[in-house]
Amino acid sequence: MSDERFACLVIADESEEFPDALIYAGLICRNTGWRLVILRVIEPSDPAPWASITDEMRRQAHDAAESLTQRFAAEVWAECGVSAEPVLRGGDLKPELRKLIEEDHSIKLVVLAAAHGPGGPGPLVAQLGRAQGIGLRPVPVLVVPGALTRDEIRRLALPVAIVASKEDTPPA
Repeated sequence: MSDERFACLVIADESEEFPDALIYAGLICRNTGWRLVILRVIEPSDPAPWASITDEMRRQAHDAAESLTQRFAAEVWAECGVSAEPVLRGGDLKPELRKLIEEDHSIKLVVLAAAHGPGGPGPLVAQLGRAQGIGLRPVPVLVVPGALTRDEIRRLALPVAIVASKEDTPPA
């Protein structure tokens, strides 16, 4: 999964604000030459009384997740001209996110979108406010406000220039 180029990670879900994070991340990747990785975690379902039903439920969840990430990959290609690498994982979101960041050292940035409104910013964004980050390896997290228009996202993402060397050292 890890190749020589750095990567930006966005976590795919069906929230209203997710497209904001996806497009922002796509624009960053277009401007920097980084890879775009879309993580979709398939949460475990309650086991059904028969194994065949449980297996069918898992297969349907996997197919739906694959279809969703392909739709998002097509959207970011159309909007930004960037190919996305979908990553599907089964399990709970936070542990799977931590594992991916630990496994793929090319991931140098995580982009999340914050929900707006009375429900709060969303579970991952809220957790970042209370915890020490996403995982053991320090990776910056960029939070895109969910109330932005597509034009505002484009204007904000264009001046972003992320500088990183192959040796993983900060610029002088």
